[in-house]
Amino acid sequence: MRFHVTVALTAPVIATAAGYLAGSIPSADIANRLARSGVGDLRTAGSGNPGALNTATVLGTGWGAAVLIADMAKGAAAGVLGRAIAGPVGAYAAATASIAGHIAPVWSGGRGGKGVATSAGACIAVFPAYFPIDAAVAASAAVSRRNAERTISISCSAWVAAALLWWHRRLPNAWGPPPTAGLPLFALTGSAMILTKFRTARRPA
Repeated sequence: MRFHVTVALTAPVIATAAGYLAGSIPSADIANRLARSGVGDLRTAGSGNPGALNTATVLGTGWGAAVLIADMAKGAAAGVLGRAIAGPVGAYAAATASIAGHIAPVWSGGRGGKGVATSAGACIAVFPAYFPIDAAVAASAAVSRRNAERTISISCSAWVAAALLWWHRRLPNAWGPPPTAGLPLFALTGSAMILTKFRTARRPA
């Protein structure tokens, strides 16, 4: 009995750690090195954000698309891995942690991207019912620098509202885990991290 209790408590922690590590993979930095463009650090070039949009601006559209796909894959992989380790609890915990890993990776002193693409990828794995809406809003934000923060704010509000609805009504979640309390917690925590990052990024240094 004690062994099973220990495993039940430990598995979600392992899933969370795995999700964070997956999210912290520096996709933009890797692209910058592979491009061999002479750009020293994407954090000091363009907008200064190590994400897909700034990568596209500094290195070219192709590299930007590659980083977008990689960042989404990190979130999706984290959700799948977390579910394999600790079921629905692990899926939601790892998906949330992947966003944290992308925004505040330990490898670069916490100077990561804004987490939008990673959150979209995480939704593919743990909240696929909402993903089409999430993808549309993320794409809109990617092509609208001036209104990106406002768009993301609306998206995050819709994300949290949808998660609460799916959890409360126990609506079908396609191939994702059953809607539990972890779903609105994932949406709420992920939204808070992304919005905080956006607001911090626009403050003058």
